[in-house]
Amino acid sequence: MTLPPRRIGPFTVSAIGLGCMNLSHAYGTKPEPADAEALLNRALDLGVTLLDTAALYGFGENERLVGRAVGHRRSEYTLASKCVLDVIDGKRGLDGSPAAIARTLDAALERLGTDHIDLYYLHRLDARVPIEDSVGALVRAREAGKIGAIGLSEMGAETIRRAQAVHPIAAVQTEYSPIVRNPEIAVLDTCRELGIGFVAFSPVARGLLAGAIASDDYVEGDIRRAMPRFAGEALRHNLKAVAAFDALAAEIGCSSAQLSLAWVLSRGEHVVPIPGTRSGTHLEENLGAIDVAITEEVAARIKAIFGPGAIRGARYAAPMQAQVDTEKFADEELA
Repeated sequence: MTLPPRRIGPFTVSAIGLGCMNLSHAYGTKPEPADAEALLNRALDLGVTLLDTAALYGFGENERLVGRAVGHRRSEYTLASKCVLDVIDGKRGLDGSPAAIARTLDAALERLGTDHIDLYYLHRLDARVPIEDSVGALVRAREAGKIGAIGLSEMGAETIRRAQAVHPIAAVQTEYSPIVRNPEIAVLDTCRELGIGFVAFSPVARGLLAGAIASDDYVEGDIRRAMPRFAGEALRHNLKAVAAFDALAAEIGCSSAQLSLAWVLSRGEHVVPIPGTRSGTHLEENLGAIDVAITEEVAARIKAIFGPGAIRGARYAAPMQAQVDTEKFADEELA
């Protein structure tokens, strides 16, 4: 399989990358370590050259996994990780102070078994710390040779511009799919204007657009149990629109995941989706999205399927939503 290249800051990466989070936590039972390691190596074998992890994922275990599984193939991929969201006093915490960023980075380098992370993101905006101070910490890390480029995650256009004034930003990462369109308010255009790559996480809507969710009978530990749009009456309502999307995918001869990924890819040459998976079969299916064409008619039908009122429920529970700086729609449900 040959994946076409796209540019993210100074890096040329495969048009579809790999989000590594669910190899360690988030969506139910995590795979056995050997299976997770095999999946990462299979991704590289298939031409994926962007691997995305974070200090928070698996409370550090995901970075250890990536380092253990593919550290010996370090020259074959662009390595991205994140700070600010981290484990604080044994639980998820937010700290964008320069001192905390430096600590998280040094721990990440040790877990990954490397002395250099190619692309390092501020995972969320810490409103208690000026963005200029947080970016400044990463500028110093870059000058020290510990990172290659700076990224931002779930930040709005104004914050992006403030950060860019301190140092060129290579990438902005935000949730984006046919269901979650918030980047279209301002972030996509801001990235295009400033020459910043856009990395789309959850491009198949946390499995909703990949045939993975039929009910809210999630296993213990699945983060979707606490996400309003993935449970109860909201989910039952949302599955009606998902069924129409699934039917459209079948009509044009691809899977729902491929249609969703192809749609994300069609949003601009500066856009790179990073779907996650624990299955080698699904990995290959996802990469096949590069062969799916999104015509104007198909794009219009997708827009109609997910028109006003089609999706109910907030993206996150209130505590997590409070950490999101990306612009919100006026009628968006936030709790």
